[in-house]
Amino acid sequence: MISVYECRDCGRTYELSAGAPWRCECGHALDFQGSALSLPDGAPPAHLDRDCGLWTFDSALPVDRRVTLGEGWTPLVDAPDWNVAFKLESLFPTGSFKDRGAAVMLSLADALGVDRVLEDSSGNAGAAVATYAARAGIDAEIYVPADVKAAKLRAIERAGADVVRVEGDRQAVTDACVDAIADGGWYASHAWHPSFFAGTATVAFEIAAQRGWDAPDAVVTPLGHGTLFLGAYRGFRLLAGAGWIDDMPRLYGAQAAGAAPIVAARQGEAAAAGGNAAADGIQIAAPARGDQILGAIEDSGGDAVAIDEATTEQQLERLHRSGFYTEPTCAVAPAALETLREAGEIGQEEDVVVPLTGSGLKT
Repeated sequence: MISVYECRDCGRTYELSAGAPWRCECGHALDFQGSALSLPDGAPPAHLDRDCGLWTFDSALPVDRRVTLGEGWTPLVDAPDWNVAFKLESLFPTGSFKDRGAAVMLSLADALGVDRVLEDSSGNAGAAVATYAARAGIDAEIYVPADVKAAKLRAIERAGADVVRVEGDRQAVTDACVDAIADGGWYASHAWHPSFFAGTATVAFEIAAQRGWDAPDAVVTPLGHGTLFLGAYRGFRLLAGAGWIDDMPRLYGAQAAGAAPIVAARQGEAAAAGGNAAADGIQIAAPARGDQILGAIEDSGGDAVAIDEATTEQQLERLHRSGFYTEPTCAVAPAALETLREAGEIGQEEDVVVPLTGSGLKT
């Protein structure tokens, strides 16, 4: 098991324990030290045991498999109407890609002897953490917006978690959860904890393996806190560093207009303006790892675009009519792909993968 956290901003280190801080004293997010997570150098394995799920890639994970519901290896399917391959992340046990991170994070919590976790979420991450905590026999307290969708609230409650509904914006939910940590509990944050990102990195491993170890030209994901976006970036970086793929894909993030700080940082406030209440899963004004997201965009040669509500709803209807029953937030990514193709940033014939991140069954 990994033993040390480090801050890649100021250089401080912390021993991994149930009582370790959830962020650095300087305020920056923590990561696992150095190159502790890796893939074996050389050719990729000739055989992968997919029965192990995402734990097939255990050398790149910070903890052994302890808490699992069989997560991993979601289908990669052609979608000719979009000239793209969709990665069906909506087919996880709790209906979203957040199970990748929750499985690894709760396995780490279990290994550390944690008996209570706290998380703040707009719904999907809360459902994933509550469910995997239940699987581990760990108590969970989930902080959610007061107007959280009923289906997501039921998924959290039925896993036995304590739910705290918070009035105000998404940041108010996080603030309330952080305040509660002072009274005890382990912050199982999908935005802050590095184990969550180690879990989401497995999406890149699976995409590469499903394509015969050939990376796509581009990957487009929804982008709020960047849990899937940064995970994919880190995963493809590990693959390229080990020599399992030849080239990194360009990574593009789709943000909700009006809540698009990465777009604003790259293109100015005007490009990020507007509104998109439909994409409730990515209403993040200040991503915990914003600097890392910007670095990943720059390093991969990608970008971020803001998608408005009308475009999201139109794309959602198109997805549903084509048999892809996703939640609204998912629709920003294929919508962004069309915007990027129209702008010439992604060629019409380029090879692209778009993860569909959450099920419509919870909306």
